[in-house]
Amino acid sequence: MDTRYPAEVEQFRAEVRAVLAEELPPGWPGTGALGDAAAVREFVTGWRRTLHRRGLLGVAWPVEHGGRGLTTLHQVVLVEELTRAGVPFGVQPQDSTGFKMLGNTLLRYGTEAQKAAILPGLLSGEQIWCQGFSEPNAGSDLAAAGTRARLVDGEWHIDGQKIWTSGAHRSTGIFVLARTEPEAAKHRGLSFLLVPLDQPGVEVRPIRHMTGGEDFCEVFFTDARCPADAIVGRPGDGWKVASTLLTYERGEEAATNPILFAAELDRLVELARRRGLADDPTVRRRLAYFRARVEVMRFLGYRILSDVLAGGELGAASSVSKLYWSEYHREVTQLALDIEGLDGLVLVGKGPSRPLRTDDPGADPESTTSWWEVSLNARAGTVYAGTSEVQRNILAERVLGLPREPAA
Repeated sequence: MDTRYPAEVEQFRAEVRAVLAEELPPGWPGTGALGDAAAVREFVTGWRRTLHRRGLLGVAWPVEHGGRGLTTLHQVVLVEELTRAGVPFGVQPQDSTGFKMLGNTLLRYGTEAQKAAILPGLLSGEQIWCQGFSEPNAGSDLAAAGTRARLVDGEWHIDGQKIWTSGAHRSTGIFVLARTEPEAAKHRGLSFLLVPLDQPGVEVRPIRHMTGGEDFCEVFFTDARCPADAIVGRPGDGWKVASTLLTYERGEEAATNPILFAAELDRLVELARRRGLADDPTVRRRLAYFRARVEVMRFLGYRILSDVLAGGELGAASSVSKLYWSEYHREVTQLALDIEGLDGLVLVGKGPSRPLRTDDPGADPESTTSWWEVSLNARAGTVYAGTSEVQRNILAERVLGLPREPAA
């Protein structure tokens, strides 16, 4: 495999580095080194405005929708450079669900009116969208969603409940997988609806989790409404649209995730040195094992990226990537807790800047709060965006052709 990038992509890399040199203060240590959560929020919000102002959001989107008409490889280079500089690409999780997932899905399935109404707002940050898929009785079995929608006098009327909805209390809209054809087979009776949250028929209740945060929410719909044309695809196409969206969630970062994980592993090595364990044979063996796994992850990312650039679909490869990085992260953060030992029970230092995956570059290796909360997030990583069990079933049934798991 030739991992060199074309000349025009390297020219774009030079542009990104010039922007970083102009916009960041000298000696910038990374977002993770900022003093407290309030300082991180203030910087991240301002930094997103900077990216928008400098034309570095949606670079692979068509020019007519606010992008620059560049390629997926340009997008990868952008995230590579932002990650190495210790600055975020967007605001998590809002930009993950809205910008990355919904935006790319609308580019594929949305009407021109939907693109014009939503895409510019996603880029500017004026519109924030969350994902309304999981339900109390339909988590991993997403096709069993029971939220109903009826078309009455030019409007969809929606009743039901969604749960584990990241960032709903900070969002302006929610894309909802709802059952519009109750008599159809469960995969064929679903539709993908764009629902505004600021209306009397929607109630959002944040869920406080064990680390004290409120990233997730319950969302209740009681005769909530959206226009008849606020449907992506045709009625009954919801499963197809949602499946495409989930590949963006699970696989788009395959080529850039390894950069974050490599930086985190460097921080873990530094922790081992400071604790006097860098020469311990068991610790050294485990660190070497994880270094090898990060390298495997990097080349897996290159392979997936090459397939996409050649015109292929993420498809099952997104399941491979998601399964690999989530289980790696669960194991490597356990090593961090093992290195800290009993000291890790006393939480000192600032918590992680990012709610998902690793802490930001520049975080203090000695922050027990950071390692503890990241380790909890790592365990959640094997659940959200499709559990490890679901990913294995997808690969077994759709790639290897093994018999389907017996239904309950």
